[in-house]
Amino acid sequence: MFLPTTPDELTGLGWPALDVILVTADAYIDSPHVGVAVIGRLLAGAGYRVGVIAQPDLKSGADISRLGEPKLFWGVTGGCMDSMVANYTAAKKKRHGDDLTPGGKNTRRPDRAAIVYANLIRRHFKNPPPIVLGGVEASLRRIAHYDFWSDTVRRSILFDARADILAYGMAEKAVLDIALSLASGKGLENIRGTCVIAADAPPDYLELPSFEQAGSDKKAFARMFDLFCANNDPATARGLYQKYGNRCLVHHPPQPHLSEAQLDAVYALPFTRRVHPFYDKQGAVRAMDTIAFSLTTHRGCFGECRFCSIALHEGRTILSRSEASILDEAARIAAMKNFKGYITDVGGATANMYGIDCARKPTSGACRDKRCLFPRVCPSLSPDHSRQIRLHRKLRGIPGVKKVFVASGIRHDLVLADRKAGQTYLNEMIRHALSGRMKIAPEHVADDVLRCMGKPPVKTLTDFKNLFDRLNKEAGVKQFLSYYFIAAHPGCTDEHMRELARFAHRELKTSLDQVQIFTPLPSTWSALMYFAGIDPKTGRKIFVEKSAAGRQKQKSIVTAENKPRSLKAGPDRTCSRRPECARKIRKKAR
Repeated sequence: MFLPTTPDELTGLGWPALDVILVTADAYIDSPHVGVAVIGRLLAGAGYRVGVIAQPDLKSGADISRLGEPKLFWGVTGGCMDSMVANYTAAKKKRHGDDLTPGGKNTRRPDRAAIVYANLIRRHFKNPPPIVLGGVEASLRRIAHYDFWSDTVRRSILFDARADILAYGMAEKAVLDIALSLASGKGLENIRGTCVIAADAPPDYLELPSFEQAGSDKKAFARMFDLFCANNDPATARGLYQKYGNRCLVHHPPQPHLSEAQLDAVYALPFTRRVHPFYDKQGAVRAMDTIAFSLTTHRGCFGECRFCSIALHEGRTILSRSEASILDEAARIAAMKNFKGYITDVGGATANMYGIDCARKPTSGACRDKRCLFPRVCPSLSPDHSRQIRLHRKLRGIPGVKKVFVASGIRHDLVLADRKAGQTYLNEMIRHALSGRMKIAPEHVADDVLRCMGKPPVKTLTDFKNLFDRLNKEAGVKQFLSYYFIAAHPGCTDEHMRELARFAHRELKTSLDQVQIFTPLPSTWSALMYFAGIDPKTGRKIFVEKSAAGRQKQKSIVTAENKPRSLKAGPDRTCSRRPECARKIRKKAR
């Protein structure tokens, strides 16, 4: 049974009113892969009456009002992605498609969705119960941040949404604490994992450079972000505050990580793994093709690529589910009527981090002065893929399961660093878990760019490719590597892209089609580099391509020049897909 989204469902349940109403910019998918469903199921499991309103119409109050007013609070999220990332390409052009909207057309997700929905609630309800912001959009915009789409430093989303409190990160514990506090008649003060607006800051909290300072001084912005990132581990973080005129944003320390048992309990909640019928009849939701029969094994990522927001939102510590929990969920999937025998993905943000992490993190927190995988794999990490190998073998043995795929990307440097089981793991993937390709994300090959990205040296890529090719040959199969690269990252020049094109021809012997133009995501180190034009770790100035034409050119250097020889035409070995060759052909035709 779904959480209610229509008045008829409330009547059928005999509920005169709800305790909590969750509003989201995605279709309502009752899946453990969707944040609003997880929070809703968690609250329902704790005894609260919860409803969901997905993608409400902005022109009237019909949608936002259809379930009435909640007794405790409104929960507002921009959905599974930041709405500006979901709505616009790296060239700031409107996206036409939306995999999380019924029918697939991008017509129902507003820009800055969390702000819009909070204002929609306030427009149609006088003095509403507290509005709680959550999800990726709120989490990454919880302090002053550089916003690529307006090219400005924006204040905390809490101010712009005029919400009462913001729950950041995965937020299960924070939301339960908020609900309990409100149900007990208490206020919203001193709840870990949240941000609030106050007149004064707690006396023992660290002060960040103010919003006004961060917006006018790039060095102050860099200091702010460094201090913010240094206080995001629950084992070591201190509370923070940031002044906005005569008010303060109070950033309480993070909630403690979920234990294995607590994480298992989240995935044991009674998800239907389907789109709610109210939205399903409006059109197919393409995201279901990916998530309907996939398994999440863990949370977090210690890769900390500087352009990525996962570590900030999910954390730098890997939280792994128990083997029993994953196998139980797989068995439930296998029992579903529409299951065809194929588990489409087993993994997380990075598939092969399951069961791997530094033993010191739970008590000492993530290191402030060094990173787990950059510039090389830390000896304290002791990577061991044995647990993953055992899990995959057991998953393949579940009745009704024909094939278990890994579609998530892996860290190839982590495989190489595992001297005990890395090669066995890769062999297992090649023989059993790939549908033709394995995804890896080297992102670039030029040393200067890799340093700015926080990615391993290019030798790890060539070593991994050689191992992958050898194991393919030994297995007698033809699996391939799918490479993801980024153009126009801070520090990257046209010549760096030419170096990448030459490398792809010479070493990878392939044309590159998975090349994306860099997008500065809020609250990432790369967004700081893009905004300030410096490497924050060294303080040195770096080149940043900001023009739309220049950013597109960097991508074109690789995609236009890196075509296989079979595409080259005529005795002069020109290729009509190359800009310079096309000009030659046109000139000859004249």
